[in-house]
Amino acid sequence: MKMFNAAILILVLFYPSLSTKWPMHTVCKENDLEIYYKSCDPVQDFALSIDGCSNILMNTFNIRAALVLRHNIKELSMNINLILNGKSILTYSQKLCEPNGRRFIFCGKKKGEHIYYEGPVTLGIHEIPQGEYTVSAMLYNEDHLTVACADFTIKKE
Repeated sequence: MKMFNAAILILVLFYPSLSTKWPMHTVCKENDLEIYYKSCDPVQDFALSIDGCSNILMNTFNIRAALVLRHNIKELSMNINLILNGKSILTYSQKLCEPNGRRFIFCGKKKGEHIYYEGPVTLGIHEIPQGEYTVSAMLYNEDHLTVACADFTIKKE
């Protein structure tokens, strides 16, 4: 009987983490533009919001983003892929944090700390062509461990 109880406990503890599918979150939905995201990290979701879809096409718009760190950030890199009809059409990579540079307030944060950013972001986008796009974004640290990961769906009519 103890063995059966132990097996049930192990299944309860591990099964949800292996099968977690994070919900699709709505970033904005206005007129002819919709933006959604879903965490692609099987262990962690995060929060993101913006003031409105129409603000994205301006030079600068405000966002709010939050997550709890599962890994230290000494170095932080970002990879972004733009996917159209299942094919990657643009890849962009950038190092956001380096050991000797404190470019952002979250550089140097430790595992378990909260990251909360509220402020301006500039994308340099003046127009979004009609269509449905997927943008895959990944942040990873110096050990190539995932800090945050999301797949964005952008629909423009």
